[in-house]
Formats: sequence, structure tokens, C-alpha cells
Amino acid sequence: MVRVGVIALQGGVAEHLHMLRRASEETGIPVETVLVKRPWHLDGVSAVIIPGGESTTIGKLMKRTGVAERLHKLLVEEGVAAMGTCAGAILLAKRVRDRVRGETRQETLAAMDIAVTRNYYGRQRESFEALVKLEDPTGLAPELEERPLHGVFIRAPSIDEAWGGARITGKLQGVGVAAMQGSMIALAFHPELTSDTRLHRLLLRLAKK
Repeated sequence: MVRVGVIALQGGVAEHLHMLRRASEETGIPVETVLVKRPWHLDGVSAVIIPGGESTTIGKLMKRTGVAERLHKLLVEEGVAAMGTCAGAILLAKRVRDRVRGETRQETLAAMDIAVTRNYYGRQRESFEALVKLEDPTGLAPELEERPLHGVFIRAPSIDEAWGGARITGKLQGVGVAAMQGSMIALAFHPELTSDTRLHRLLLRLAKK
């Protein structure tokens, strides 16, 4: 059984729950999901999803509730698998800047060796969909490389740099939109808003590894 915590302080949650159920059926990996609003909700999890939403709000709420401190320890010290989508990718990053304002005091988990730019692709009205070719450095999801993945970009960030243990695993017209470090996945786009469960399947396999 893989216990997956979905951060549920703000932002899109239901879509990830739906994709986890489908990924569980397709992989045969039993899944238990828990909505994370307090630190103790993270007890016993082997994977975490940080959904899209408003990164500043989610970051502040995670810190205020104590979720951030507990989650940082799980990711950095205990190697729990994680997937951050859009705002979630920003919250995983060690360095964040804003496309308009430059450097920002964005609260993050500082778990991944990546630098991101908030709102790189503009505001809500500049949202778009695109096919993204991804690499699978883990070898756990070879189907990821068989065909591009449909990505939904909504006020999406860019992943500008990776160092240390991190690696950019997907680009769109030369701009980083996916990265991995160990069992952590950062995505500038929303796979949960499509019908493609490959990334959620990968998360379950990383948690089960």
C-alpha cells in the first residue's frame, strides 16, 4: 500500500485524487490518499503531491500550519517521493524569482536544486496547452519517453537551472518545464488536467521503490 498525501491548503486537489485512483488501477499498486492540512497528516506517507494554486498563499499556509517544516524533513532527510505541479514546482525550488518583480521572498520548501521563474508564461489569459517531450532518468517509466505528454500551462513557471542532484527532464521550445531530483518531480504544467496518468504512475513507482 502506498500512502499519498496531497497538500490541501489551497489550489487544485480533486483532480490529483482522481488521477491517483486511475494510476493505482493501471499499475496495480494499492493507494491510500490523505488530504494534508496539518503536519500529522503526513505521518506514514511515502509520497506527496503539491498541487497548483497560488504559490505565495500555499507557501505561507504551509509555514503557518507547520506543514512546511515537517514536509521539508520528509523530502530532504527521508527521501519521500514528491510531485509538484505549477505552484508545487515553485514550492519545491531552492531559488525563485518573478518574471516582473525579479527576486522574491517566496516561501518554499527548498528541497530541489532548481531555480524557477514565477509567471514565466504570463497571466491567466495567456494559458495554453502543448505537447512536452520528457525524459525518464529513473528507468521506472519507460512509457514516458514513448510519446510526448499533453501539458496544460496556467500561469506557469519556468525551470531555469538545475544543479547538484537535480536534472531538467523536459523542455518546451528550449525552456525547462520539468525536472527531477532523486524521487522528486517538479512540473511547470498540470498533468492532472489531462487524461494521461504516466506521471502519476511514475510517482507511485518511486514511492514503492
